[in-house]
Amino acid sequence: MRIAISCVPSAGGSGVLATELGRLLARRGHEIHFVTSAMPHRLRADPEPGVFFHEVRALHYPVFEYTPYDLALAVKLAEVWRHHKLDLFHVHYAIPHAAAAILAREMLAPCRSPVVTTLHGTDITLVGQDASYRPVVRYCLNHSDAVTAVSDWLKDVTESVFDPEVPVRRVHNFADPEIFRPASRDPRFLPGDLGRRVFLHISNFRPVKRVEDVVRTFAAAVRTGIDGVLALAGDGPDLGVALETAQDLGVRDRIRLLGVVDDVSRVISQADVFLFPSDGESFGLAPLEALLCEVPVVGARAGGLPEVVEDGVCGFLHPVGDVDSMAESCRRILTEPGLREAMGRAGRERATRLFSPESIVPQYEAIYQEQIDRRRGC
Repeated sequence: MRIAISCVPSAGGSGVLATELGRLLARRGHEIHFVTSAMPHRLRADPEPGVFFHEVRALHYPVFEYTPYDLALAVKLAEVWRHHKLDLFHVHYAIPHAAAAILAREMLAPCRSPVVTTLHGTDITLVGQDASYRPVVRYCLNHSDAVTAVSDWLKDVTESVFDPEVPVRRVHNFADPEIFRPASRDPRFLPGDLGRRVFLHISNFRPVKRVEDVVRTFAAAVRTGIDGVLALAGDGPDLGVALETAQDLGVRDRIRLLGVVDDVSRVISQADVFLFPSDGESFGLAPLEALLCEVPVVGARAGGLPEVVEDGVCGFLHPVGDVDSMAESCRRILTEPGLREAMGRAGRERATRLFSPESIVPQYEAIYQEQIDRRRGC
């Protein structure tokens, strides 16, 4: 199949999932065309045969107060379709990507290429519930040929808020167990902190991630006697808030800023515990990657995270904001004999069994083929 993929080309979960899906589809013989505003984050360092990149350039004109990226994306998708005779559009997020793909298909009429829309969370839980955008999100759902959501939780939220005419199918995120593997401590990783426990958080540092709770949990764990450091990977609007909180709690000297990391597998495998107190994560791709690296996850029992982390088996989940309980769970993991190792093994087994590419990618292929066959019969 010849497939166009449009996504946010960032290090966030939706961009990572879309990129890894495209790479794996290419390895399975499909021709993949990424149509985005920049080279997707995980394609930059390791180009993949069979994967092509088409840059969307949204020019700014003085007559427009805001650059009309969605229109530029629609034009580029139509252009790529004309040159490569695409079989399918797979777009990640209803706005702007599904809207642009639906418009591109109308521009190309009688184009019969289906539009498959994958929902990742904020397009439903944030943008979609804004009265200014709700009608267009509903339009995008109802004019897609297939809609998928990355968790049962997000599927349920989508159906309750929008009651879409097109069925919403749950297709979980995935991560590659060959890339994300356990590893012994590399002396080059935080060389000044050898012998200390490493707490890790990776995100885009948006408010939903509750990075203040990350710092508060870490500080409370330190107060129990754990000699550790908190490594923060990524960047975003609340990183400064996290550092201010660390300063107020007296643990700023224990914070290690890693920045945006290209190869997160090497970082995750060096951690002792992964902190993820998000209050509305649709799935939790970074926690899944941690499980594959045999790193227990401590987080909030919210959103789709309970579908990834089995509480008490491969980590601990607590009510949103309960940093004292999260800190106590960290203490248990790091001090009770054998607990961290047992949870690590259980986490990798669960992640490999339920969320491997071998089980997830064929689900997308089946949806693609079903929709292509249906459109051909129109």
